[in-house]
Amino acid sequence: MNAPTFPALRQVERLVTGQPTSDGAGVKLTRVLTQDLQKRLDPFLMLDNFASDNPDDYGAGFPNHPHRGFETVTYMIAGRMRHKDSGGHEGLLQNGGVQWMTAGFGLVHSEMPEQEAGVMEGFQLWLNLPGKDKLCKPWYRDIQSENIPEVTTPVGEGDDPRGGVLVRVISGASHGVEGAMHRTAADYPTDPLYLDLQFPSGGASITQPVPEEHNAFIYVYRGTVHVVDADGKATPVPRNRMAILKNAGDAVMLQSESSEEPARALLIAGKPLREPIAQYGPFVMNTRDELMTAVEDFQAGRMG
Repeated sequence: MNAPTFPALRQVERLVTGQPTSDGAGVKLTRVLTQDLQKRLDPFLMLDNFASDNPDDYGAGFPNHPHRGFETVTYMIAGRMRHKDSGGHEGLLQNGGVQWMTAGFGLVHSEMPEQEAGVMEGFQLWLNLPGKDKLCKPWYRDIQSENIPEVTTPVGEGDDPRGGVLVRVISGASHGVEGAMHRTAADYPTDPLYLDLQFPSGGASITQPVPEEHNAFIYVYRGTVHVVDADGKATPVPRNRMAILKNAGDAVMLQSESSEEPARALLIAGKPLREPIAQYGPFVMNTRDELMTAVEDFQAGRMG
């Protein structure tokens, strides 16, 4: 494996195995980014991966529950999920689609499967809001699969002659293509990068710039992906593992080898807020007093 001529390529700091758990009304999932990693991976608070073809694992869904102080990004790989919230919004999340919701001041919503059989697979990422925006007006957007920009990396990138990687650009930018969600750094200080990388079965490579000050990780959900450093050393990241990337370096190089199963991975990065994190379940604020206020507001029905 040959590394490209970037000033510095990020290396793997450590591999993380997710924790099996359940949420909502008993939906089985794997919690990949857990609370003990919040400071290390600031501004990201949580990443859940749900994947099952057994309706008993997901059929009860996520009935009404509140949120305040952060954003949820739900990416559906397979299946259908109906969203309803106290702000009067409703939408259907389908294969390949994304829902980006800013809870802000707070709302109550539900996420319920609209299927009784078949595969239900996807991810939910929690993205923190800066203190000044935690009580902003709630907002959400459904992005259907056809509205997520895609780009295929050129053959030969990084001295790799194999075919390119298909990149679905959910937020941020890759190879000159802006994501479906794009905001200026002034308005959105975390500047999140969220890419779904799809490697062909014959193997491929991609080199993606990542600002050195951003915390970054990859999560592999098909096959195996290798993180390649500047010396050409490749660290394999197997399926269902998260690799936290060291902050030294302004790019990451990822490769897959020839395999019967195409590899797929999420690459996620963001600029840390470096603010105190106070969390109580679905409320994420900066102080304990703010958490107590959030609970009181919810109990008094002030979140819609």
